[in-house]
Amino acid sequence: MKTYTITVNGTAYDVTVEEGTGSAAPTAPKAAPKAAPKAAPKAAPKAAGAGSVKVEASVPGKVLKIEASVGQSVKAGDNIIILEAMKMEIPVVAPQDGTVASIDVAVGAAVENGDVLATMN
Repeated sequence: MKTYTITVNGTAYDVTVEEGTGSAAPTAPKAAPKAAPKAAPKAAPKAAGAGSVKVEASVPGKVLKIEASVGQSVKAGDNIIILEAMKMEIPVVAPQDGTVASIDVAVGAAVENGDVLATMN
């Protein structure tokens, strides 16, 4: 069994997934809400265009959609990228207000937990 933490619309969920080798139909994982983690403190700004805040994947999956573009102003909680993981669409959101400095993945790319998907100023 593997446990992942997924944040959906600001609420964090622990999801436990059983991995098997049988051909039985998969069952939906049970999720229990837990307190959302405190927002990380804002990083000190770097040189213009360098991207001071990393937007990372919280679960392994595949990039389904890219919702923001480089140079776009976003508010905290706005969708940046949508991942497909565990047969669900998982939004990866802006951790703070800012501007998208780079998008570091393409639609269809496989990502792992912690991979940098985008950076923000």
